[in-house]
Amino acid sequence: MTTWFPRAGLLLALLLAAMGCQRGLDPVAFQAEGRPPKLSDWHVVEVRGGRLVLNQGVVPYDLNTPLFTDYAHKLRTIWMPKGVSAKYDPTDTFDFPLGTVISKTFYYPRAADGSFSDVARTYDSSRDFAGEGLDMARVHLVETRILVRRASGWAAIPYVWKDDQSDALLARTGAVLPLTLVAGDGAREDFNYVVPDESQCASCHAQDWVSRKVHPIGPKARHLNRDYRYAGGEENQLTHLAKVGYLSGAPSPAQAPRNANWMDEHASLDARARAYLDINCGHCHNARGAANTTALTLDISAAEDRHLGLCKPPVAAGRGTGDHLFDLVPGEPEASILPYRMASAEPGVMMPELGRSTVHREGVALIKAWIAAQSGGCTSIH
Repeated sequence: MTTWFPRAGLLLALLLAAMGCQRGLDPVAFQAEGRPPKLSDWHVVEVRGGRLVLNQGVVPYDLNTPLFTDYAHKLRTIWMPKGVSAKYDPTDTFDFPLGTVISKTFYYPRAADGSFSDVARTYDSSRDFAGEGLDMARVHLVETRILVRRASGWAAIPYVWKDDQSDALLARTGAVLPLTLVAGDGAREDFNYVVPDESQCASCHAQDWVSRKVHPIGPKARHLNRDYRYAGGEENQLTHLAKVGYLSGAPSPAQAPRNANWMDEHASLDARARAYLDINCGHCHNARGAANTTALTLDISAAEDRHLGLCKPPVAAGRGTGDHLFDLVPGEPEASILPYRMASAEPGVMMPELGRSTVHREGVALIKAWIAAQSGGCTSIH
C-alpha cells in the first residue's frame, strides 16, 4: 500500500496533464504561403468550452475610434513570433516583422428572444467578453479577417463563420449574409451583411494606390493610444505592447499622438469628427490613397481648408453630389456633399463605397453637427 499511492498519484498527474494538453490550443501557426481552408488552421482564436478564446501570445487591442461596419462589434488581435517586435512610427502603421498575424473578428451581440439572424444594434459590449475572449452564448460571430506579414508582403484572407459557430471557412470570393438589426426599442432593420472578397480588401488596405500593396489600417499610434481592459488589468495599449515585447521605440503614452473617441462627449466636437473621418475615410482620402484624385483629404493630417472639403467643388462625383455644389459648406450640413453621401446606402452615391450596407445614423449626426458648428459660408466657385 505504501508504494501504490505514489504510483497512482503519478498516473493521475500524467492523466490530468494529457487532458490539459487535449483541452489546450496548438501553438499559433504562421502560414508562410497559401490560404488555409479553416480559421482554426491558424490557431489564433478558436471556439473552446463555450468561448471564443485567444491563444497564448495573442494580444487583443482596440481603437480610440473604430471603423463603422454595419454596427458590428470587433475583436482585434496581434500575434508575433518570439524574439521580434514592431517598430514604432508616430504617424504611419507600425513596421511589423515577418510572421506577424493580425486578426479581426466581426460579431454582434445576440438580440434578446430573437432568431439566429436577429442581432442587436448596440454599442454596449460589456456582456460580450469572457476574459479576453468572447462569450459564445451572447454573440453571433460573422467573419474573421486575417492579415499576415509574409516575405512577399501583407496578405488579406477572409473567413466566414459557419452557422453552428464552430469554425470559420475560407471565403476568397466574399459572402452575403442576411441579418436583422434589432434596436433597444424593438425597431427592426433587415440588411445584407457583405463580406468583402480578397480584391476588395486591397481597395481599403492599399496605403499606396500606385503599388497597391496591402497594409494594416488600425495599428497606428493615434488609434492605439488608449487603455484596454486586459485579463490581468487595465493598461495603456502602447505600454502593454512594449511590455510583452511586441513594440519597440515607443515613447510614453503622454508623448504619443492620440485620436479622440468619437462618442466621448468630453472631447471637442472637432476632435471627435476629425477622428471619425480619419478612420472611416482617411485610408482612401489621402495623398497616396485610392481617392487621391478627388483632392479631398480626410485623414487627421488634413489642413482645415479646401483639402478638407471646405467650399471645394467635387471632382467626378457624378450623382453622388446630390446636386450640391461643395463637399463641405460651413454652417450648412444639408448643403454639403459629405454628409449627403454618408447618409445614403445607394450604390454609386454612398460613401464609403465598401464595408457597409446600412447608414451609420450616429456618425452622420456627428458630422452634421460638426459642419453646423463651423462659421463662414461658400458664395461662389473660385
